[in-house]
Amino acid sequence: MIKNVLRVFTALLLALAPLAVPTPAGAAAPAVRAVAVLPLADAVKQLPIADESREGYVRGAFRHWNAGLDPIDGCNTRAEVLLAEAVEAPVVGAGCKLSGGRWTSYYDAAEVTDPAKLDIDHMVPLAEAWDSGASAWDAKRREAYANDQGAASSLVAVTARTNRSKADQDPSTWMPPLPDAHCRYAGEWTATKLRWGLAIDQAEADALKVYAEACESTVVHYTPAA
Repeated sequence: MIKNVLRVFTALLLALAPLAVPTPAGAAAPAVRAVAVLPLADAVKQLPIADESREGYVRGAFRHWNAGLDPIDGCNTRAEVLLAEAVEAPVVGAGCKLSGGRWTSYYDAAEVTDPAKLDIDHMVPLAEAWDSGASAWDAKRREAYANDQGAASSLVAVTARTNRSKADQDPSTWMPPLPDAHCRYAGEWTATKLRWGLAIDQAEADALKVYAEACESTVVHYTPAA
């Protein structure tokens, strides 16, 4: 329960924290990162279009999984996401070993009771993030991206088969096998790119525009990452 609360409210705490810290006399007040709320079509228009390059990419450039939101509890980011997204909470054993529990993979509506059969998907894959702007980041920011629990859509517990089918593809070449998941997925993909200031290529832009037209009621919520 504590982990669920931590993960759900991290984004709000990050946005509101500056309001709770007294500002020394004469010092400028820290900026508050506001939550942006846009229809999907308008959100897609906010994304810059740029050519992609994978030159220099190695998966190890993004350190994951790290110690998570609570560095002293023995649970890494992967385990914390599993705990936060469980429909029925698993048993947490020594070393944060999880057993039992139940999850629903929204990519394919599969019910999963074995945490070993779940992957934690980076909504925007690490290689795609690199292609789209993360190659210019320092190691600390790439680690923050790879372990981002400040937005619930950044990391998603899904069946291993769907995550591995997706690999490093963007919405121009891959969407969840469950058609009912497409609007949510397009919205969360767009929110993640906006949150981290990542670009899209032309094929990706064209695909997202098609989904935006079909998903008129989809609303994108995002807070820019620190």
